[in-house]
Amino acid sequence: MLWFHLVSAASTISRSNPYSLNSRSYTLGPKTDLVISNKVISPDGFARSATLAGGTFPGPIITARKGEHFDINVVNRLTDNEMLLSTSVHWHGIRQNRTNYADGVSFVTQCPIAQNHSFLHSFEARNQAGTFWYHSHYSVQQCDGLRGGFIIYDPEDPLSYLYDVDDETTVITLADWYHTVAPVLGHIIGTNAFSILINGLGRYPGGPLSDLAVVSIEYGKRYRLRLIAMSCDPTFTFSIDNHNLTVIEADGELTQPLLVDSLPILAGQRYSVVLVANQPVDNYWIRALPNTPGLNNFNNNQNSAILRYNGAPVAEPTTNQTTSTNPLSESNLHALINPGAPGIPEYGKADINLQLVVSLNTGVYSVNGTPYIPPTVPVLLQILSGARHATDLLPTGSVYTLGANKVVELTMPAVSAAGPHPIHLHGHSFDVVQSAGSSSFNYVNPVRRDVVSNGLPGQQMVIRWVTDNSGPWFLHCHIDWHLDAGFAVVMAESPWDTQRHLGHIPHAWDELCPIYDSLTPAQIGAQNSYQEAQNMSTRLFPPVI
Repeated sequence: MLWFHLVSAASTISRSNPYSLNSRSYTLGPKTDLVISNKVISPDGFARSATLAGGTFPGPIITARKGEHFDINVVNRLTDNEMLLSTSVHWHGIRQNRTNYADGVSFVTQCPIAQNHSFLHSFEARNQAGTFWYHSHYSVQQCDGLRGGFIIYDPEDPLSYLYDVDDETTVITLADWYHTVAPVLGHIIGTNAFSILINGLGRYPGGPLSDLAVVSIEYGKRYRLRLIAMSCDPTFTFSIDNHNLTVIEADGELTQPLLVDSLPILAGQRYSVVLVANQPVDNYWIRALPNTPGLNNFNNNQNSAILRYNGAPVAEPTTNQTTSTNPLSESNLHALINPGAPGIPEYGKADINLQLVVSLNTGVYSVNGTPYIPPTVPVLLQILSGARHATDLLPTGSVYTLGANKVVELTMPAVSAAGPHPIHLHGHSFDVVQSAGSSSFNYVNPVRRDVVSNGLPGQQMVIRWVTDNSGPWFLHCHIDWHLDAGFAVVMAESPWDTQRHLGHIPHAWDELCPIYDSLTPAQIGAQNSYQEAQNMSTRLFPPVI
């Protein structure tokens, strides 16, 4: 039964042990095994079996220096059949130029990695540095815990003069957490998180006063905090009591420094912010307020972590949150390096002008009238097998073919409900020429990033990129429940060039689909998830016929 291993274990976490930052994570280099397995953990005081990278939540931070080659062998040792037993891992924000097959997206760029098998992701991150992350890209498996940080350090960072400390101790992860396994929750319309974890620790309403993460700093130093919203759903409002923050990076792209006192961060987004330790030695609350009904408060210091100056007592802060007077507005961010959107600087004057209209009906999302349903044959394999045109590529109506080296301008109006929706494009960073909520366009120096809000009803977002990376690239809402319910399309860039662009494709990649396709339902896992969902709710996806 689903609930057999979802037993309460309030006593499994001791408040007497003040965990340091990332106490439950560790670092791996660019050439490593990444073992995916199941383990019972209790990050908020409630014990449940989870799907984890490296046995921790969040998973180990993968680190490298700019220019290093990655060889990451994803090893599947999953055993808990209440959850999915296959897996795939996506390296979020890495463009995978010439290595589309290593992007890790189930049924777009590969078949999932079956239980007791592995796949070596070998790729470059050409000219990229910054804050990235990795997560499962197989159904809603990410929500069961397979998420971790991925940092590429630039020894010649042009903004390094602004900070003194930038290492694994300054990575701050924001995540939602669930007490029921994701395959069950994926069938329930309107699923909400049970708690919020900062660096893998948090509290849930009505739960024990379990440990909170501690970020230790020294008075007088300047810290580059790398914020990662490894969220399945919520948007967070992030702030630190009594401290301003200077934004210097958005989604792996440096920005002109911008001073704020709080910032919204949507699922999949990342920011680097500089914190100056210039306040009296004490403890201060770090806050990540989610837009989750029932969780959007700080009762019992949930949604919180502790900023602790060296020399401060080992105690919870007593600071109070003040009203934000200088919140981040995305349209105030500007790219630092080579600013300017490509193409003619006028709305609708790109080489390819697309509008994607998203609708929601009884829990199912459709893009331009078509809900995304994963094909049985990955889109990349279809292309390599000879399919070249949108009419030939599955899923029908969800694949858009784009010519090579064209400027694309994509407009997406806000959805009528459940927003704001974070929109992520694989294979590229894009220029946000109109941020949601802004009435103006900026083609001169817009922010460049890879996840953008499409706003609230009556708003829209407009982005531009160049099709210089042949292959099928996923474009989707980064709220996992919405992606699973159809909120996605595939941008197939110059499919007639893909074979030549990719060159040699590993034989192990060819073997993934035959192995996966041979699996029985029991070997796939989560066989009873729909029946379990029926026991919990009547608002089901897909609806009972």
